[in-house]
Amino acid sequence: MNIGDAVKSFPKRALTAHKNDFGHVLVIAGSAGYTGAAYLTSQAAARSGSGLVTLAAGRSLFNIMAIKLTEVMVKPFFETKDWSLSLLAEKELIAFSEKCDVLAIGPGISRNKETQHLVRNIVAKSAKPVVLDADGINAFAGHLDALKQAKSGLVLTPHSGEMARLIGIEAKDVDEHRKEVALKFAGEYNTVLVLKGKNTVVAAPGGDIYVNDTGNAGMATGGTGDILTGMIASFIGQGVEPFTAAALGVHLHGAAGDLAAKEKGLLSLLATDLLNKLPEVLKMLA
Repeated sequence: MNIGDAVKSFPKRALTAHKNDFGHVLVIAGSAGYTGAAYLTSQAAARSGSGLVTLAAGRSLFNIMAIKLTEVMVKPFFETKDWSLSLLAEKELIAFSEKCDVLAIGPGISRNKETQHLVRNIVAKSAKPVVLDADGINAFAGHLDALKQAKSGLVLTPHSGEMARLIGIEAKDVDEHRKEVALKFAGEYNTVLVLKGKNTVVAAPGGDIYVNDTGNAGMATGGTGDILTGMIASFIGQGVEPFTAAALGVHLHGAAGDLAAKEKGLLSLLATDLLNKLPEVLKMLA
């Protein structure tokens, strides 16, 4: 994967374009105590060029998220006692997903068993590409074969701990064999695998691989991964194939983090600092 070629291939905007030309991202995220994750993913998707973004969240989160998100539509669904999405929301969620171009599932969604079951059902039943992160990935620990039921492109974005939990090994073993682990998993489960960390590895089912060279230790703070999820989903919604979208997302995400670190320093870097640098790095795609 050559990032320069990927940048050149990014779809250009016609002068006659309108919002429906640039994808509708459905973000399925959030629960009690984790509204920030839902916000960051949704805002990153909107900031990365999506024509439309909708956040699907539990009913109790509606007022909070509707105030936090100005450019993103917020749609309330049935919820659990944890304010996470309930299995009762499944039929309506899947029906709504068919109106969208890509799904981003998992940030702050919780490990509530009912919600985790819902995640697996959506991945199996929706015909749209899915980007899975955080507890969206944890939903498949012990249920790996369910990943093979995905009907369209699938991108997983685990850090080493989530990857270890998913495949049943120690995190240190993941870190010692990052390329091998990523390539094997991508091939076996027909998914793009984004193994986050220093020099994030992006692996495709066919054996293509990209090793990232942007980013810094200041990005090791809550919320930065949620931004990456929104970026990758946005690019897929704009028509970029999943492997290229993931590699571009990882590269530009790290570049935004580098700009933010120059301004704020490593110790004080927050996810919102990175989010605020997206316009600057995304200029290269225009």
